[in-house]
Amino acid sequence: MALTLTYAQRRDWLRLSLSENVGPVTFRQLIERFGDASAAIAALPELSRRGGLSRPLRLYGEQEAEGDLERGEALGAHAVAAGEKQYPELLRHIDAAPPMLWIKGKAELANISAVAIVGARNASALGFKFARRLAFEIGQAGHLIVSGLARGIDTAAHEAALATGTVAALAGGIDSVYPPENGKLQAEIGERGLLVSEMKPGTIPRAELFPRRNRIISGMSRATIVVEAALRSGSLITARRANEQGREVFAVPGSPLDPRAEGTNKLIREGATLVTSSADVLETLNETFVAAQNAFLEPENIFAHPATAGESERRKVLSLLSPSPVDLDDLIRESGISPAAVAGLLLELELAGRVTRHPRGAVSLRVE
Repeated sequence: MALTLTYAQRRDWLRLSLSENVGPVTFRQLIERFGDASAAIAALPELSRRGGLSRPLRLYGEQEAEGDLERGEALGAHAVAAGEKQYPELLRHIDAAPPMLWIKGKAELANISAVAIVGARNASALGFKFARRLAFEIGQAGHLIVSGLARGIDTAAHEAALATGTVAALAGGIDSVYPPENGKLQAEIGERGLLVSEMKPGTIPRAELFPRRNRIISGMSRATIVVEAALRSGSLITARRANEQGREVFAVPGSPLDPRAEGTNKLIREGATLVTSSADVLETLNETFVAAQNAFLEPENIFAHPATAGESERRKVLSLLSPSPVDLDDLIRESGISPAAVAGLLLELELAGRVTRHPRGAVSLRVE
């Protein structure tokens, strides 16, 4: 049954998600452990103190969260929680799914079968044309087109799919316009399609927010297609996230002499499916698709049988961590501590700002 939040619960989910050091994984574990966001917020100061934080943890205030909800409403947007019917179901199944998602537009589009099309900002004329063709034909076949509203390939994909359905995932708040020249297109998508953002209204796009946005693009989609990408490209981050999420990755080949094809050719060498037409993608999409089972609030609750851990266990876990990511299963095995106790310790350490979470459950010491 879909989750349904009251106004107070929505406010508290927003407060918890925006409190200091509460990442998506820690958010989920706090909800599992305490049952609701209000109880989790009340527990944060003590948990962070146990993790080693020597000053008060910064909690997001009630008035701040209520102000965000009011600003969103004034913009024609609203915040949906992972598990609510307007939250994209596929996105809910990824590691570190956003606890809250701001949406504006046709909310019913959130759960239509979707394909991401991303690529170079400085796209070639042929790349732009091919992206438009893919988006139009895949859209005509009944699939939503998801992209990031960037210049070049993203713009081509959105424009070609306006009539059939498109979603733009934003790096900034739902009201941030970036790049400026896509303001009209963004407004059109907000009316005819769907805008989504993990960031609260008023957030200005910053460099570190784009990789977070990219996991939403791939996470909403059954497949990700890369059309032109340099070796150091945000599109390759999106493709990597898609692969980590267990989704299909497609790439359009290009000339070895064109730097814009180096990234896509590399993806193909590494196992991405080569794309020469929309039929290559549609054939795969028509095969049986089984969603991942690690849904946001559906995995086994590791806090169902609480396990306490003392200072010696905390020191043991810290001794096994380093600035390089360590797999969670390896950490549990090497420490000899129960999974529930390790999870509890990591939760406290993250709240104290001492560790960082990584995809697929890895964790590392935070380096200032």
